[in-house]
Amino acid sequence: MSAGLKTNSAKAKDLYESRLRKDLERDSWGSYVAIEPESGDYFVGSTFDDAVNAALDKYPDRTTHTIRVGHAAAIHIGALER
Repeated sequence: MSAGLKTNSAKAKDLYESRLRKDLERDSWGSYVAIEPESGDYFVGSTFDDAVNAALDKYPDRTTHTIRVGHAAAIHIGALER
């Protein structure tokens, strides 16, 4: 991951923790939120694609960071061991 993406990700996570987490986890648990860290704008969707596409509609040339509300990761890859 480039330094720019790391900075973008860190800013978005800071915004989530400081401004968004409490309300989103109360009202939108399990949804996805795409955060554009330069403006502070965020876009909630019921799917990953909904949130990202809403952000891209407004900011087509900017990179956003997407978080699944109330979860440690936006997506899970792989299978559970039994």
